[in-house]
Amino acid sequence: MSRYSRMLLHLAHGLANPAERRHAPRVHSFVFGTRLTPISRLMAQCDPDLAVAAVSQRVADWSGGTRISDCLHEFNRHWARRVLSSDTTVLLITDGLEQGASAEALAFEARRLRLSCRRLVWLNPLLRFEGFEPKAAGIRALLPEVSLHLPAHNLASLQALAQLLSTPCN
Repeated sequence: MSRYSRMLLHLAHGLANPAERRHAPRVHSFVFGTRLTPISRLMAQCDPDLAVAAVSQRVADWSGGTRISDCLHEFNRHWARRVLSSDTTVLLITDGLEQGASAEALAFEARRLRLSCRRLVWLNPLLRFEGFEPKAAGIRALLPEVSLHLPAHNLASLQALAQLLSTPCN
């Protein structure tokens, strides 16, 4: 994931700082590795490079692996009611490779998150591989709980995501 982090942080910055702010939805951003870190205030900076630099300084566990279940649990418990509504689209950006927790715990937390929003979109850089198969337990636990499972590895995949996000949900 670290290979894609900078590009995806620029995406988060662009979503949080649209050119036309009048009717723009409110965007909250979090990053997770071994723990959850809110970064919405850092993403509010006008300069995307300064915002990304601030995030990389703030996040202590940048390349320490992922504890997706623990981080989703913390988000669901402490943040979901504050930042989500029934009309929210959540972008979960992860390769799905979980360290630690059981697949059942991950599925439970992903289900809680899905029930707190309109749609849960999983952006997965591993989908860049033509023969991708969901073999890892974390990936298999997440798949049934997401509305969409999309690639996020290059500009074309991000352009497709932008088009999807600009289309109203049904």
